[in-house]
Amino acid sequence: MRTLHATDDGSVLVEGGRVEALGPYEELAAAHPEVRVRRWSGILTPGLLNPYGPEILEHTYHPDPREADTYGTVPIGGARAREIFRADPSLLGPSARRGVQRLFAHGTVAVAGELRAKPVLEVAQRSGLVFGARPKALPGPVSLSPRPLVLLPALVVGGPARFAVFDVPDRAALVAQGASTCAATVIDGRLVFRSR
Repeated sequence: MRTLHATDDGSVLVEGGRVEALGPYEELAAAHPEVRVRRWSGILTPGLLNPYGPEILEHTYHPDPREADTYGTVPIGGARAREIFRADPSLLGPSARRGVQRLFAHGTVAVAGELRAKPVLEVAQRSGLVFGARPKALPGPVSLSPRPLVLLPALVVGGPARFAVFDVPDRAALVAQGASTCAATVIDGRLVFRSR
């Protein structure tokens, strides 16, 4: 189904997994009155690259909410994560799925770094995440919202429908407030995250 994702700063018309058109909402809506419209508050960007793919997906345990009594609700890294995976390697895939959802909730559509664990690589590939080159200088501590944020190249007509919407008034506010302001993430035309 064709969908028009509309924000105040621009809109994108998506068909399947591709960008069909870009431009102001009024122009695209007038030219395509039959499409489904999703209105978002904020700005539409090409989405983010998180340079810490292995650190977030392989070296961090993302607890299941049902494990809150045992592990809490925040991601667990370091020696404790290694201990959890060593005790039960079957937790690696489910943890990576929850990690991918956390990445989506931060507007991430691409990760960098080499994923070596087969269950994690399969989860990342199935999710639609793209793999990018790791920057020469990493932006600081491992984070779902690293500083500085790394935006992917601009959307183009005919290119992949892979983008994020952040509930901020402009890019300066996105830089200041970070990726936790994500309102929606779209990968290959699919809405994979939407804030409540």
